[in-house]
Amino acid sequence: MRISIIGLGLIGGSMAIDLRKRGFASHIIGIDANNLHAQTALNIGLIDEVGNLNQAIEGSELIVLAIPADETIKLLPKLLDKIENQIITDACSVKANICERIKYHSRRSNFVASHPMAGTENSGPWAAQSGLYDGKAVIFCDAEDSNPQALSMVKKMYDYLNMRPLYMNAYNHDVHVAYVSHISHISSFALALTVLDKEKNEKNIFNLASGGFDSTVRLAKSSADMWASIFENNSDNVISVLDTYIDKLNDFKNAIQENQNGHLHELMIKANRIKKIL
Repeated sequence: MRISIIGLGLIGGSMAIDLRKRGFASHIIGIDANNLHAQTALNIGLIDEVGNLNQAIEGSELIVLAIPADETIKLLPKLLDKIENQIITDACSVKANICERIKYHSRRSNFVASHPMAGTENSGPWAAQSGLYDGKAVIFCDAEDSNPQALSMVKKMYDYLNMRPLYMNAYNHDVHVAYVSHISHISSFALALTVLDKEKNEKNIFNLASGGFDSTVRLAKSSADMWASIFENNSDNVISVLDTYIDKLNDFKNAIQENQNGHLHELMIKANRIKKIL
């Protein structure tokens, strides 16, 4: 199969590696607004050629959008305007605004809204890695709005990536990922800013950082372009979860400030319940 991947960073690049290696794609056209990313992806063998949108449409059966949400919202309707039988899917971490944007498009059924729940804090084509998606979940949103052929092809693609399919409507998806994914990144960004603000000696941060700090702040190294777009396009849900998170932080602050050791212990015991889930 000939496919095109728009966005050659961690997500698109990692797809390219395994879709080729595992026999799903025989030829991959790559597109990226960053010329360095596009040339790097070509030089390291992630893609077979650097192309443009017209070449992607004319030269492939499947087009994968692996770009930030705001860019997907702009580009997706234009692609749907130009395609005939080609199938389009995306990998965005937000879905409601995207699905709403093309809800009444005449070729809406050629689009499959998907969210592979995988990633790292690294970005760019040099961050791409084989096996990134293995064993992870992929969420299909509003699958009933996609035609069976399109859904089958995209499901097959994720089968080659060894992913587990889940199904949700777009709005429920955005609520759930705000709690299990988006708040984690905000927490990490905020922690990094706190430490950088309070600890002016970078050498101390480097020397004293242990496993706990490394694992908690790891996500603060994530792409600002990607995550600003995610927060903007899921703002209502992100604000809701932030309100709850701030309430919990204040619970800890008050318990420590007022020497309420019993309540502090109770809060941590309740938090320990997450071990039964994870």
